[in-house]
Amino acid sequence: MNTLNKLKILNDPIYGFITIPNSLIFDLIEHKYFQRLRRISQMGMSYLVYPGAHHTRFQHAIGCMHLMQKAVNVLRFKGVAISKEEENALYVAILLHDIGHGPFSHAMEHSIVNGVSHEAISLLFMEQLNKEFNGDLTLAIKLFKGEYHRKFMCQLISSQLDMDRSDYLKRDSFYTGVSEGNINSERLITMLNVKADALVIESKGIYSVEKFLVARRLMYWQVYLHKTGLVAEQLLIRVLKRAKELVKKGVALNASKPLTYFLDHEIELKDFSNERLDSFAKLDDYDIISAMKAWQYHDDFVLKNLCQMIINRDLLKIKLKKKKIKKEQLELPRQRLIEQYKITKEQANYFVFTGAITNQAYQREKQNINILYKNGKIEDIVKASDQLNLKALSKPVTKYYICYPKEKL
Repeated sequence: MNTLNKLKILNDPIYGFITIPNSLIFDLIEHKYFQRLRRISQMGMSYLVYPGAHHTRFQHAIGCMHLMQKAVNVLRFKGVAISKEEENALYVAILLHDIGHGPFSHAMEHSIVNGVSHEAISLLFMEQLNKEFNGDLTLAIKLFKGEYHRKFMCQLISSQLDMDRSDYLKRDSFYTGVSEGNINSERLITMLNVKADALVIESKGIYSVEKFLVARRLMYWQVYLHKTGLVAEQLLIRVLKRAKELVKKGVALNASKPLTYFLDHEIELKDFSNERLDSFAKLDDYDIISAMKAWQYHDDFVLKNLCQMIINRDLLKIKLKKKKIKKEQLELPRQRLIEQYKITKEQANYFVFTGAITNQAYQREKQNINILYKNGKIEDIVKASDQLNLKALSKPVTKYYICYPKEKL
């Protein structure tokens, strides 16, 4: 009988060759739940702005695991004790940290299922996999939930300087071509250490941390919160909202079996049975795109136009403002739309709306990035840095947007 060689090597455009460390990781990557991530785009609708941004959650997860391998080696070299079991759990937790993302990643979070975050669904997937893998994921789940007694390990999974951010900034910068986001993740990881059971950065790495925080701020304004990507995501959310409304009224919609299931049912976290989790695992970007390609010819005015806008990249006009947008500013474009197309106010609201976006590169109140000096002193990066704008980066900046149709739908 042929036994598979499970110590595979993958070629990644960012890091070069990535080694799969053991057979458990190999089997998890091979699992259908994880393979689905090949069909979930990492950056939602951003490809409508940056044509190269077609990379997937699969690539990101593998990249995170690679960086975790480097982090474990660096910390061990510096005398931090990490057992084989803990090492394995770190790899599993970071590999599966995004497994619960729905179609188009963040764009459709809370839309497919009511108010359920991707982290909550990731945990459901991990618990299901833990049953299939005879409890081998128990410690990884503890780390993912932040419940393990060794705090620094939980920080490697989720913190202001975790392996997730270290990969996505570098990867998204590469695929969008936005060089401002290109951080030196290798250098940051090399400067990692542990003091009083918490992650710290050695003082030699202070400028790499400064660059990391500035890069994060720029990537949010320039890429993640880019106004064209923003309006496209809002339209996508409204496509699904309208589809659910129509299905409730008994209107037949052409869609794949998994998507039809979630259009038919209002599902909250407490309703997630194994069968429903399995249905969610069958959903990906392709279900949504093929549905929109069919719905662009539907009789419903709202659904048809929303789908055509996304498919043909003929989006709504969007304007960003520093001050809150008054309700009166919506009246004129909404009224014009109602009169021109003889539609109701509720229908017009799908095309005329406001919202807000916030960017905060460093959340001091949440969890600090601490700098370790040679004399053993620890200081927050904002105090340790001589770069004045780091203090400004820890304050949230909010912008408001208004969306309305161009002259003609």
